[in-house]
Amino acid sequence: MGLDDRKLAVLRAIVEDYVATQEPVGSKSLVERHQLGVSPATVRNDMAVLEDEGYIRQPHTSAGRVPTDRGYRLFVDRLSRVKPLSPAERRAIERFLAGAVDLDDVVHRTVRLLAQLTRQVAVVQYPSLARSKVRHLELVPISTTRLMLVMIADTGRVEQRLVELPGPTSVEEVTDLRRLVNEKLVGTRLSDTPPLVQALVDESSPQLRPAMATLSSVLLETLVERHEERIALAGTANLTRGGLLDFQGTLRPVLEALEEQVVLLKLIGETEPSTTRVLIGDENEIDNLRAASVVSTGYGPGSTIVGGLGVLGPTRMDYPGTIATVRAVARYVGELLAQN
Repeated sequence: MGLDDRKLAVLRAIVEDYVATQEPVGSKSLVERHQLGVSPATVRNDMAVLEDEGYIRQPHTSAGRVPTDRGYRLFVDRLSRVKPLSPAERRAIERFLAGAVDLDDVVHRTVRLLAQLTRQVAVVQYPSLARSKVRHLELVPISTTRLMLVMIADTGRVEQRLVELPGPTSVEEVTDLRRLVNEKLVGTRLSDTPPLVQALVDESSPQLRPAMATLSSVLLETLVERHEERIALAGTANLTRGGLLDFQGTLRPVLEALEEQVVLLKLIGETEPSTTRVLIGDENEIDNLRAASVVSTGYGPGSTIVGGLGVLGPTRMDYPGTIATVRAVARYVGELLAQN
């Protein structure tokens, strides 16, 4: 890296001041605000080295300096200290999320909370069906030839599908179908159910087999093979809070990216367990987000990750505070899912 502790201290001060003020940072203000223990001339020399190394840049002539993506990356990796949340902040998170009445409410409260606490755009993925386990399967007769299939996952996610039966089916037969599918599938991850679903058909009595075959087909096609991933979004208006240098002067590409659910899932849905991922500027694979940063993590009950959540904003972001908030909210949501 080739930077001594003093130059690293100067870089940290530049990042912190630019994030706080939205103004390019000069050597004089650095000396006044930070206990660097050196003269403005020495700071100017250090800034020249940092600029040559690509950690800071001069946005226009006779201005101070601003961090580059490379500077932010070094700050996140080596210089930042994750800010612990205050007891009051932790209590506020806990109280707000504890009031949720169902999974939809949990997700919507979480995304609003993240946007409010970080002042960024917040994104929360609903618990993925592919990663969820079957808690209960309910079959509700609508007529002698039609059922409502209700699948309740261990994460609280509920999916409903209509099943058109091949012929009239009695209430007693529906009861038998319900018992068989629950005995076979409860406690199993949805992604692991296909061979079990096929076995249900093979093991059914001749009388139940046509109805079980239709029910199994609906289970496989709509809940296992074509499971829908859903996203909640909040805080888009926060993008307008920044200065002229944020997003290279235009929000249009970022707003277009936020309209694509596939893009959002890629941003937050691929996080490894127990890690917080920080993508800064050009590290984003999505062209429209080259001027943005994303902080994301996985969440779920215990050590099981069932979805991702995170925030998106300008590269001029309070990384220590944002990382701490994203981690804390993910932990509380995981605990909530575990309790329920």
